[in-house]
Amino acid sequence: MTVAIDRATGKRRGDRGPRPGLGQRLKRGYQKHWYAYAMIAPVAIVLGVLVLYPLVYGLYLTLTDANSLNTARTIGVNHIDATYKFIGLDNYADILWGDTAYDRFWSHFIWTIVWTAACVALHYGIGLGLALLLNQKLRGRTFYRLILILPWAVPTFVTVFGWRFMLADSGIINSFLGSLHLPEPSWLEDTFWQRFAAIMVNTWCGVPFMMVSLLGGLQSIDSSLYEAAEMDGANAWQRFRYVTLPGLRSVSSTVVLLGVIWTFNQFAIIFLLFGNTAPDAQILVTWAYYLGFGQQPRDFAQSAAYGILLLAILIVFTSFYRRWLNRNDQQLAI
Repeated sequence: MTVAIDRATGKRRGDRGPRPGLGQRLKRGYQKHWYAYAMIAPVAIVLGVLVLYPLVYGLYLTLTDANSLNTARTIGVNHIDATYKFIGLDNYADILWGDTAYDRFWSHFIWTIVWTAACVALHYGIGLGLALLLNQKLRGRTFYRLILILPWAVPTFVTVFGWRFMLADSGIINSFLGSLHLPEPSWLEDTFWQRFAAIMVNTWCGVPFMMVSLLGGLQSIDSSLYEAAEMDGANAWQRFRYVTLPGLRSVSSTVVLLGVIWTFNQFAIIFLLFGNTAPDAQILVTWAYYLGFGQQPRDFAQSAAYGILLLAILIVFTSFYRRWLNRNDQQLAI
Protein backbone atom coordinates (compact mmCIF):
# COMPACT_ATOMS: atom_id res chain seq x y z
CA MET A 1 0.00 0.00 0.00
CA THR A 2 1.37 3.38 -1.01
CA VAL A 3 0.80 6.50 1.09
CA ALA A 4 1.22 9.89 -0.59
CA ILE A 5 3.32 12.35 1.44
CA ASP A 6 3.20 16.10 0.95
CA ARG A 7 6.88 17.13 0.66
CA ALA A 8 6.19 20.70 1.79
CA THR A 9 4.50 19.80 5.09
CA GLY A 10 5.62 16.24 5.65
CA LYS A 11 2.02 15.16 6.28
CA ARG A 12 0.08 12.44 4.56
CA ARG A 13 -2.35 13.70 1.97
CA GLY A 14 -5.98 13.41 3.06
CA ASP A 15 -5.22 13.80 6.78
CA ARG A 16 -7.56 16.20 8.56
CA GLY A 17 -6.10 19.15 10.34
CA PRO A 18 -6.51 19.74 14.08
CA ARG A 19 -10.08 20.44 15.16
CA PRO A 20 -10.60 24.14 15.94
CA GLY A 21 -11.35 25.09 19.51
CA LEU A 22 -14.78 25.99 20.88
CA GLY A 23 -14.14 29.72 20.72
CA GLN A 24 -13.05 29.52 17.11
CA ARG A 25 -16.05 27.40 16.16
CA LEU A 26 -18.40 29.88 17.82
CA LYS A 27 -16.71 32.75 16.02
CA ARG A 28 -17.04 31.01 12.66
CA GLY A 29 -20.68 30.13 13.39
CA TYR A 30 -21.45 33.73 14.30
CA GLN A 31 -19.76 35.07 11.18
CA LYS A 32 -21.69 32.62 9.02
CA HIS A 33 -25.09 32.83 10.69
CA TRP A 34 -25.08 36.30 12.29
CA TYR A 35 -28.38 37.20 10.62
CA ALA A 36 -30.18 34.22 12.18
CA TYR A 37 -28.78 35.11 15.62
CA ALA A 38 -29.96 38.69 15.18
CA MET A 39 -33.46 37.51 14.29
CA ILE A 40 -33.87 35.19 17.28
CA ALA A 41 -32.19 37.52 19.79
CA PRO A 42 -35.38 39.47 20.69
CA VAL A 43 -37.29 36.23 21.28
CA ALA A 44 -34.45 34.80 23.37
CA ILE A 45 -34.29 37.98 25.47
CA VAL A 46 -38.04 38.01 26.07
CA LEU A 47 -38.07 34.32 27.00
CA GLY A 48 -35.11 34.86 29.30
CA VAL A 49 -36.83 37.72 31.11
CA LEU A 50 -40.32 36.20 31.28
CA VAL A 51 -39.46 32.49 31.68
CA LEU A 52 -35.85 31.76 32.55
CA TYR A 53 -35.35 34.41 35.25
CA PRO A 54 -38.60 33.59 37.15
CA LEU A 55 -37.79 29.88 36.89
CA VAL A 56 -34.27 30.31 38.29
CA TYR A 57 -35.46 32.68 41.01
CA GLY A 58 -38.32 30.33 41.92
CA LEU A 59 -35.85 27.44 42.14
CA TYR A 60 -33.76 29.53 44.51
CA LEU A 61 -36.79 30.34 46.67
CA THR A 62 -37.54 26.63 47.06
CA LEU A 63 -34.23 26.29 48.92
CA THR A 64 -35.19 28.95 51.48
CA ASP A 65 -37.91 29.53 54.08
CA ALA A 66 -39.18 32.70 52.37
CA ASN A 67 -42.66 33.92 53.29
CA SER A 68 -44.50 37.21 53.51
CA LEU A 69 -43.06 37.90 56.99
CA ASN A 70 -39.36 37.55 56.25
CA THR A 71 -38.98 38.84 52.67
CA ALA A 72 -37.83 42.34 51.84
CA ARG A 73 -40.69 44.83 51.80
CA THR A 74 -41.42 48.53 52.11
CA ILE A 75 -44.04 49.86 54.52
CA GLY A 76 -44.57 53.56 54.02
CA VAL A 77 -41.11 55.12 54.09
CA ASN A 78 -39.59 52.23 56.00
CA HIS A 79 -37.71 49.47 54.20
CA ILE A 80 -37.45 46.09 55.88
CA ASP A 81 -34.64 43.83 54.72
CA ALA A 82 -35.12 40.15 53.98
CA THR A 83 -34.41 37.77 56.84
CA TYR A 84 -35.21 34.40 55.24
CA LYS A 85 -32.43 31.81 55.25
CA PHE A 86 -31.18 28.91 53.16
CA ILE A 87 -32.64 25.54 54.25
CA GLY A 88 -31.67 23.27 51.35
CA LEU A 89 -34.19 20.62 50.31
CA ASP A 90 -36.29 20.84 53.47
CA ASN A 91 -39.29 22.24 51.58
CA TYR A 92 -39.35 19.27 49.20
CA ALA A 93 -38.94 16.83 52.08
CA ASP A 94 -41.79 18.49 54.00
CA ILE A 95 -44.08 18.45 50.95
CA LEU A 96 -43.39 14.83 50.01
CA TRP A 97 -42.76 13.14 53.36
CA GLY A 98 -43.79 15.57 56.11
CA ASP A 99 -46.44 14.91 58.75
CA THR A 100 -49.11 16.63 56.63
CA ALA A 101 -47.78 15.41 53.27
CA TYR A 102 -50.97 13.56 52.34
CA ASP A 103 -53.30 16.48 53.07
CA ARG A 104 -51.00 19.09 51.54
CA PHE A 105 -49.66 17.24 48.51
CA TRP A 106 -50.61 13.62 47.83
CA SER A 107 -54.38 14.08 48.07
CA HIS A 108 -54.17 16.98 45.61
CA PHE A 109 -51.76 15.02 43.41
CA ILE A 110 -54.15 12.05 43.19
CA TRP A 111 -57.08 14.33 42.41
CA THR A 112 -55.00 16.16 39.78
CA ILE A 113 -54.19 12.85 38.05
CA VAL A 114 -57.88 11.82 38.10
CA TRP A 115 -58.93 15.27 36.89
CA THR A 116 -56.39 15.24 34.03
CA ALA A 117 -57.16 11.68 32.90
CA ALA A 118 -60.95 12.18 33.01
CA CYS A 119 -60.88 15.53 31.21
CA VAL A 120 -58.47 14.47 28.47
CA ALA A 121 -60.39 11.23 27.88
CA LEU A 122 -63.67 13.16 27.59
CA HIS A 123 -62.07 15.82 25.41
CA TYR A 124 -60.70 13.23 23.03
CA GLY A 125 -63.73 10.92 23.00
CA ILE A 126 -66.36 13.62 22.50
CA GLY A 127 -64.11 15.63 20.19
CA LEU A 128 -63.47 12.59 17.98
CA GLY A 129 -67.17 11.76 17.85
CA LEU A 130 -68.10 15.30 16.81
CA ALA A 131 -65.24 15.43 14.30
CA LEU A 132 -66.47 12.21 12.69
CA LEU A 133 -69.97 13.67 12.41
CA LEU A 134 -68.77 16.97 10.97
CA ASN A 135 -66.57 15.12 8.47
CA GLN A 136 -69.68 13.63 6.89
CA LYS A 137 -71.52 15.32 4.06
CA LEU A 138 -74.53 16.82 5.79
CA ARG A 139 -76.63 19.91 5.27
CA GLY A 140 -75.69 22.89 7.48
CA ARG A 141 -72.26 21.49 8.33
CA THR A 142 -70.68 24.97 8.46
CA PHE A 143 -73.34 26.18 10.88
CA TYR A 144 -72.81 23.20 13.16
CA ARG A 145 -69.05 23.80 13.16
CA LEU A 146 -69.62 27.42 14.15
CA ILE A 147 -71.96 26.48 17.00
CA LEU A 148 -69.70 23.74 18.33
CA ILE A 149 -66.61 25.96 18.34
CA LEU A 150 -68.29 28.75 20.31
CA PRO A 151 -67.34 27.40 23.78
CA TRP A 152 -63.71 27.66 22.75
CA ALA A 153 -64.11 31.16 21.28
CA VAL A 154 -65.84 32.62 24.35
CA PRO A 155 -63.38 33.89 27.02
CA THR A 156 -62.85 31.35 29.79
CA PHE A 157 -63.94 33.62 32.62
CA VAL A 158 -67.25 34.35 30.87
CA THR A 159 -67.89 30.63 30.39
CA VAL A 160 -66.96 29.71 33.96
CA PHE A 161 -69.04 32.47 35.51
CA GLY A 162 -71.99 31.39 33.37
CA TRP A 163 -71.62 27.82 34.65
CA ARG A 164 -71.24 29.10 38.20
CA PHE A 165 -74.59 30.86 37.99
CA MET A 166 -76.22 27.77 36.48
CA LEU A 167 -74.73 25.48 39.13
CA ALA A 168 -75.82 27.62 42.09
CA ASP A 169 -78.39 26.14 44.49
CA SER A 170 -81.11 28.21 42.85
CA GLY A 171 -79.60 27.98 39.38
CA ILE A 172 -81.23 26.72 36.23
CA ILE A 173 -79.75 23.22 36.51
CA ASN A 174 -81.11 22.52 40.00
CA SER A 175 -84.40 24.17 39.09
CA PHE A 176 -84.73 21.82 36.12
CA LEU A 177 -83.82 18.78 38.24
CA GLY A 178 -86.31 19.87 40.89
CA SER A 179 -89.07 20.16 38.30
CA LEU A 180 -88.41 16.50 37.44
CA HIS A 181 -88.46 15.56 41.14
CA LEU A 182 -84.80 14.53 40.98
CA PRO A 183 -82.13 15.18 43.63
CA GLU A 184 -80.58 18.64 43.52
CA PRO A 185 -76.82 18.28 44.13
CA SER A 186 -74.77 20.89 45.97
CA TRP A 187 -72.53 21.53 42.98
CA LEU A 188 -70.46 24.25 44.64
CA GLU A 189 -70.42 22.89 48.20
CA ASP A 190 -70.16 19.08 48.30
CA THR A 191 -66.69 17.72 47.46
CA PHE A 192 -67.85 15.01 45.07
CA TRP A 193 -70.14 17.32 43.12
CA GLN A 194 -67.52 20.09 43.11
CA ARG A 195 -65.13 17.73 41.35
CA PHE A 196 -67.85 16.50 39.02
CA ALA A 197 -68.78 20.09 38.15
CA ALA A 198 -65.13 21.02 37.52
CA ILE A 199 -64.69 18.11 35.07
CA MET A 200 -67.99 19.01 33.36
CA VAL A 201 -67.05 22.67 32.89
CA ASN A 202 -63.54 21.86 31.68
CA THR A 203 -64.95 19.33 29.22
CA TRP A 204 -67.28 21.98 27.85
CA CYS A 205 -64.34 24.36 27.35
CA GLY A 206 -61.86 21.82 25.97
CA VAL A 207 -63.86 19.72 23.51
CA PRO A 208 -63.93 22.31 20.66
CA PHE A 209 -60.13 22.44 20.38
CA MET A 210 -59.90 18.66 20.24
CA MET A 211 -62.76 18.52 17.72
CA VAL A 212 -61.16 21.06 15.36
CA SER A 213 -57.73 19.39 15.57
CA LEU A 214 -59.10 15.90 14.90
CA LEU A 215 -61.34 17.19 12.12
CA GLY A 216 -58.27 18.55 10.38
CA GLY A 217 -56.61 15.17 10.79
CA LEU A 218 -59.63 13.36 9.37
CA GLN A 219 -59.68 15.59 6.29
CA SER A 220 -56.01 14.80 5.63
CA ILE A 221 -56.67 11.04 5.35
CA ASP A 222 -56.72 9.89 1.72
CA SER A 223 -60.26 8.90 0.78
CA SER A 224 -58.89 6.14 -1.47
CA LEU A 225 -57.92 4.21 1.67
CA TYR A 226 -61.58 4.06 2.71
CA GLU A 227 -62.60 3.03 -0.79
CA ALA A 228 -60.02 0.24 -0.84
CA ALA A 229 -61.08 -0.98 2.61
CA GLU A 230 -64.73 -0.95 1.56
CA MET A 231 -63.94 -2.94 -1.58
CA ASP A 232 -62.14 -5.50 0.60
CA GLY A 233 -65.35 -5.94 2.59
CA ALA A 234 -64.42 -3.96 5.70
CA ASN A 235 -67.38 -2.78 7.76
CA ALA A 236 -67.67 0.64 9.41
CA TRP A 237 -65.93 -0.43 12.63
CA GLN A 238 -63.05 -2.05 10.72
CA ARG A 239 -62.59 1.06 8.57
CA PHE A 240 -62.52 3.18 11.73
CA ARG A 241 -60.05 0.87 13.49
CA TYR A 242 -57.65 0.16 10.64
CA VAL A 243 -57.89 3.36 8.59
CA THR A 244 -59.16 6.26 10.70
CA LEU A 245 -57.26 5.67 13.94
CA PRO A 246 -53.88 4.99 12.25
CA GLY A 247 -54.44 8.03 10.05
CA LEU A 248 -55.04 10.18 13.13
CA ARG A 249 -52.04 8.82 15.02
CA SER A 250 -49.74 11.83 14.57
CA VAL A 251 -52.49 14.35 15.30
CA SER A 252 -53.81 12.36 18.25
CA SER A 253 -50.40 12.02 19.90
CA THR A 254 -49.85 15.77 19.70
CA VAL A 255 -53.26 16.93 20.91
CA VAL A 256 -53.32 14.39 23.75
CA LEU A 257 -49.92 15.59 24.96
CA LEU A 258 -51.04 19.23 24.77
CA GLY A 259 -54.30 18.32 26.48
CA VAL A 260 -52.48 16.64 29.37
CA ILE A 261 -50.15 19.61 29.87
CA TRP A 262 -52.92 22.21 29.65
CA THR A 263 -55.34 20.29 31.86
CA PHE A 264 -52.68 19.43 34.45
CA ASN A 265 -51.94 23.16 34.75
CA GLN A 266 -55.54 24.36 34.31
CA PHE A 267 -55.75 27.20 36.80
CA ALA A 268 -58.56 29.38 35.53
CA ILE A 269 -61.50 26.97 35.68
CA ILE A 270 -60.88 25.67 39.22
CA PHE A 271 -60.07 29.11 40.60
CA LEU A 272 -62.94 30.96 38.94
CA LEU A 273 -65.45 28.22 39.74
CA PHE A 274 -64.60 27.77 43.43
CA GLY A 275 -62.04 30.37 44.48
CA ASN A 276 -60.61 29.34 47.86
CA THR A 277 -63.87 27.80 49.08
CA ALA A 278 -63.23 24.23 47.91
CA PRO A 279 -59.94 22.95 49.39
CA ASP A 280 -60.62 19.32 48.41
CA ALA A 281 -61.31 20.27 44.78
CA GLN A 282 -58.05 22.16 44.32
CA ILE A 283 -55.57 20.67 41.85
CA LEU A 284 -51.85 21.13 42.43
CA VAL A 285 -51.50 24.39 40.53
CA THR A 286 -54.39 26.11 42.33
CA TRP A 287 -53.21 24.71 45.66
CA ALA A 288 -49.76 26.18 44.99
CA TYR A 289 -51.41 29.55 44.32
CA TYR A 290 -53.35 29.27 47.57
CA LEU A 291 -50.16 28.66 49.55
CA GLY A 292 -48.41 31.62 47.97
CA PHE A 293 -51.21 34.17 47.77
CA GLY A 294 -54.38 32.88 49.44
CA GLN A 295 -53.30 32.53 53.07
CA GLN A 296 -51.47 34.44 55.75
CA PRO A 297 -48.54 34.32 56.04
CA ARG A 298 -47.94 33.71 52.37
CA ASP A 299 -45.57 30.77 51.96
CA PHE A 300 -43.57 31.75 48.91
CA ALA A 301 -40.98 29.00 49.32
CA GLN A 302 -43.45 26.12 49.45
CA SER A 303 -45.53 27.61 46.64
CA ALA A 304 -42.41 27.81 44.46
CA ALA A 305 -41.52 24.22 45.42
CA TYR A 306 -44.93 23.08 44.18
CA GLY A 307 -44.22 24.83 40.88
CA ILE A 308 -40.89 23.04 40.47
CA LEU A 309 -42.53 19.71 41.32
CA LEU A 310 -45.23 20.37 38.72
CA LEU A 311 -42.57 21.11 36.11
CA ALA A 312 -40.66 17.95 37.04
CA ILE A 313 -43.80 15.78 36.82
CA LEU A 314 -44.66 17.11 33.35
CA ILE A 315 -41.08 16.68 32.11
CA VAL A 316 -41.02 13.06 33.28
CA PHE A 317 -44.45 12.35 31.78
CA THR A 318 -43.54 13.97 28.45
CA SER A 319 -40.29 11.98 28.25
CA PHE A 320 -42.00 8.64 28.89
CA TYR A 321 -44.90 9.54 26.59
CA ARG A 322 -42.61 10.40 23.67
CA ARG A 323 -40.51 7.28 24.28
CA TRP A 324 -43.65 5.15 24.30
CA LEU A 325 -44.83 6.69 21.03
CA ASN A 326 -41.44 6.16 19.39
CA ARG A 327 -41.41 2.53 20.51
CA ASN A 328 -44.87 1.96 19.07
CA ASP A 329 -43.84 3.63 15.81
CA GLN A 330 -40.85 1.32 15.54
CA GLN A 331 -43.03 -1.73 16.15
CA LEU A 332 -45.47 -0.59 13.46
CA ALA A 333 -42.60 -0.02 11.05
CA ILE A 334 -41.46 -3.60 11.58
